[in-house]
Amino acid sequence: MTTIVFGEALVEELPAEQGIGGAPFNVARHLAAFMLPPLLITRIGDDRNGLAVRAEFERFVMPETGVQVDPMEETGRMLVERTGNGQRLTLLPGQAYDFIDPQAARDSIAAAGAQGARSIYFGTLAQREERSRLALNAVLDATPAKRFLDLNLRPGQAGEPLVARALTAADVVKVNEEELQALFQWYFQIGPDDPPLATEEVHAACRALMDRFMLETLVVTLGHRGSVTFCADGSLLAHRDNPVPPYVIDTAGAGDAFAAIMLLGRERDWPLETTLARANEFAGAICAVAGAVPRDLGFYDQWVARWR
Repeated sequence: MTTIVFGEALVEELPAEQGIGGAPFNVARHLAAFMLPPLLITRIGDDRNGLAVRAEFERFVMPETGVQVDPMEETGRMLVERTGNGQRLTLLPGQAYDFIDPQAARDSIAAAGAQGARSIYFGTLAQREERSRLALNAVLDATPAKRFLDLNLRPGQAGEPLVARALTAADVVKVNEEELQALFQWYFQIGPDDPPLATEEVHAACRALMDRFMLETLVVTLGHRGSVTFCADGSLLAHRDNPVPPYVIDTAGAGDAFAAIMLLGRERDWPLETTLARANEFAGAICAVAGAVPRDLGFYDQWVARWR
């Protein structure tokens, strides 16, 4: 295995249905659908929801080498409520993914033969409790793989100290515009009520973030407007010519899709500019399907053929 994914797998409880999600799990499923099944290190409960998560492992033909089953804590749950402005998400505390065992996580890397992995993907939600933070540290120490942080901030789940530790551990960081604004506020005292920054000032602040945390790459996703990528050599790659999907059902999972293609591109040795263009295109296409991951695995065939 050449990619390790660390973090939460959870059940999303919507008003009329139930889905399986969590950013790391979504990324892992995309990679598996592109015939690059990763080692997903996570923890679920010994319960009905845990069986639903494992059914998705089977559907995507993903190995369960890194799956831990907690005899006490329940499988992660996220409550999704419809509001006038969209959705309200509630992440419950004390879930199985908060207690990923460090030694078992390290052992799973050896069991999967993933010591030579090229990439490790992680976020911040699964770091909110100390035990899972220690597990992530054990994973990062077990391999020299490139460290890919998808910040993926959720309200009330990650404060500045946790984020700073995550940024310090990372080589490549992906953020959206809201997350970038949070970083600007923490590190440069630039708040939402301050006058808007000029483009050159935004770029300078992004470079300052890279210097502060010694990052190789910083990717800022801009939704339907594409993305901007800052590289350690001082270059900048902007992608603004994304094909617009014929219609948008929802934007759930677009960022996870983008991250998955970045990891896929690294594994396939695509040029960075090609990888970013394909990540933008694929993330846009995900907005035209219901949910964060297509129900029909045939969805991926067109992309395999297009990128061959």
